[in-house]
Amino acid sequence: MSAYVDFDALSRAQVVSDPYPHLILPGFIKTDKISAIESDYPKVELPGSLPLPTLHYGTNFDQFMKEIRGPQMSAIIGQKFGMDLSGHPTMVTVRGQCRATDGKIHTDSKTKLITVLIYMNGQWEEPGGRLRLLRSPTDLNDAFAEVPPVQGTLLVFKNQPNAWHGHESFEGARRAIQLNWVTDQGVVWREQFRHRVSAFFKRRSH
Repeated sequence: MSAYVDFDALSRAQVVSDPYPHLILPGFIKTDKISAIESDYPKVELPGSLPLPTLHYGTNFDQFMKEIRGPQMSAIIGQKFGMDLSGHPTMVTVRGQCRATDGKIHTDSKTKLITVLIYMNGQWEEPGGRLRLLRSPTDLNDAFAEVPPVQGTLLVFKNQPNAWHGHESFEGARRAIQLNWVTDQGVVWREQFRHRVSAFFKRRSH
C-alpha cells in the first residue's frame, strides 16, 4: 500500500485521447502527506530543471520519489497509455523557481515517452504559471485544458509530435517535479549531464 500517493485514484482516472492522450488528477498526493513532502523538498534557488541526483532532500521526499518511480506507478501509467514501460528507465528533474521567460510553447524531446508533472505550490492564485495543453504550437489561448500548479496535482501526457504545452509568464517560486519514462539509459546520462552543466553556469552567474 502506498504511503504518499493515491494509486487507487490514479487507477480510476480517465485518459482523454483528444488531441493527445493525457490525464489530470488533483489530489494525487495524500492530503496528510503533503506537508511532510513540502518540508523535505529540495532547496532549489536556481531557475530551470535540476536532476534529482544533484539535489539534497529529506526522508519523506526520498520515499515519495521511490513510490512514483516504482513498479506500481509504471504499471498503472503503462496500462492507461497502452505502453509497456517496464523496460524503460525513469528520469526525474525538480524545479523550484520560474523565470519570466519560462513556459514558451514546446513539445518534449522524442526520447521522452511519457511525461508526468506533479505540482507542490499550495493554492495558486496567479494568472501566470498555469500549464496549458494546446492544440497548436503558436497560440497559448488555443488551449483544451489548463492545469494550475496546485499542491498534489498530477498531469500525465504521452509525448508525441502534437503534444504542445506552455504557460503564461510567471516569475517567482513555482515547485514542480517532472518524471519521464525515456527510451534508454543513455538518455538519462546525457540529460543529467546537460542539466548539471546548465546548473553549474547558472550558479556561476548568481
